[in-house]
Amino acid sequence: MYAIIKTGGKQLKVEAGQAVYVEKLSQAAGEKVTFDQVVLVGGDQKTIVGKPFVDGATVTGTVEKQGRGRKVVTYKYKPKKHQHTKQGHRQPYTKVVIDEINA
Repeated sequence: MYAIIKTGGKQLKVEAGQAVYVEKLSQAAGEKVTFDQVVLVGGDQKTIVGKPFVDGATVTGTVEKQGRGRKVVTYKYKPKKHQHTKQGHRQPYTKVVIDEINA
């Protein structure tokens, strides 16, 4: 059984036991998290498509860790003007292990 959930402005296809990286959540490591914006639930027998979300469907998971991604460096410059800007960014993320899909 799989589900497509919406979190952090993105849609992810998840299955039970899978580890996914999502945009930073407020829960600490070890806490449970519930995703209630389930767009689609599919399995062997049937597929349920929400309009826009599936009624009564939830996906629960456990927060494994909080972290920050690799550094992305942006470098802007204007030729012949001696003007340049270097800026780095590390995007925070949350690693969640999916426990079960309730449909």
